[in-house]
Amino acid sequence: MNLLTDILLLTGLGAFSALLLVITRDRLEPKTTSLITLINSQLPQTQCAQCGYPGCKPYAEAIADGEAINRCPPGGEQTITALANLLGREPLALNDECGEFTPPMLAVIREEECIGCTLCIAACPVDAIVGAHQLMHTVIASDCTGCDLCRDPCPVDCIDLVKSPHEEIQSEFREHSIPCINCGQCNEACPRDLQPQLLYWFRENGEQTNALNLDNCIVCG
Repeated sequence: MNLLTDILLLTGLGAFSALLLVITRDRLEPKTTSLITLINSQLPQTQCAQCGYPGCKPYAEAIADGEAINRCPPGGEQTITALANLLGREPLALNDECGEFTPPMLAVIREEECIGCTLCIAACPVDAIVGAHQLMHTVIASDCTGCDLCRDPCPVDCIDLVKSPHEEIQSEFREHSIPCINCGQCNEACPRDLQPQLLYWFRENGEQTNALNLDNCIVCG
């Protein structure tokens, strides 16, 4: 009888300890995790490491631990203000030791000069460059963050940074008179993962339709 009582007592203590651990985890851990997620959502996700951290999420984790919010050149003043509002901190001027703010950029490989060394592929933090050894490489424009990390390793200097068309496209998108409610349903329905409404609006602008991969459209209706 005493043995059974001891077993039940130990089982009860074990269950209570497990419950206590679950409650502690739910009360403490998600707050930190959700804060890091919120901070990370305000960062530009260029993974450029200019902030001194190996990527945007590590920087978000550091900010959650008290790091300064002004170490992100790609985000500039807009990101600093967003982080200040989120965290209840004072906005700061961009730390010039980390770099200067530049508009969104896009890496472009001069493919006829590419020697297929794969060094830029290894350097890209978001896997936005495709190619193989001794074969031509190219940049996936929709994935490129303009971090500039691919240019230095290139032994033949065949990579340029150009202004990303994204900002200009979004500006025209906001000003366009078509009564689109921007619900996103056409994007979700597109079998080629394009942006159908933008393709329609900019169909006569070759540069912008190229940036939006118009050639991939199959006119499915």
